[in-house]
Amino acid sequence: MTHASKADITVSEEDRLRADLYNFIGLLLAGAPDELLLAQVAGLSGDDSDLGQAITRLAECARTSKPKDLEREFNALFIGLGRGELLPYASYYLTGFLNEKPLATLRQDLRARGVTRAPNVFEPEDNMASLMEVMAALIVGRFGPPATLADQKTFFNRHIGPWAGHFFADLENAKSAMLYAAVGSVGRAFMEIEREAFRLSPE
Repeated sequence: MTHASKADITVSEEDRLRADLYNFIGLLLAGAPDELLLAQVAGLSGDDSDLGQAITRLAECARTSKPKDLEREFNALFIGLGRGELLPYASYYLTGFLNEKPLATLRQDLRARGVTRAPNVFEPEDNMASLMEVMAALIVGRFGPPATLADQKTFFNRHIGPWAGHFFADLENAKSAMLYAAVGSVGRAFMEIEREAFRLSPE
């Protein structure tokens, strides 16, 4: 329990908000939203920034969407017959194949942090939903003490930065995407902010 109390002291409000957004995107990419999550999304509002406008658009889409339709949309995008329209895996985006070196490198990094895959999860760990979740966990210290900015930067640049922008842009433009096109806009805008923040941060 000591880690949790330490996390409470050391994680800034800004970092908590970053972690919340990583978690939120991860949750939407892990499965079609149920009524409760959809109602939460519909209640969001953003400012005039690119990210804020994308969040406002996402909320508007959520207000006119039904869980059953979103399940169909999610399946068409990510599951499909044989495969969905998009393959949300680092290995695929970086090498053109699944289960390649990016996945092995990620597994090594996660093992070094004491993170193991839940026994009931069969999805490769290099899917975008999992990476968003891991990033959130690093920021708030779910695996131990909160990660330093340098450590977050290393993880982001190694496992997320090289392909996240491409993936979210593809999601924005996917044929099957309606609500998820807005998720793509939120993800792309957020990844640009994170990439720039890490670029400007001291080593």
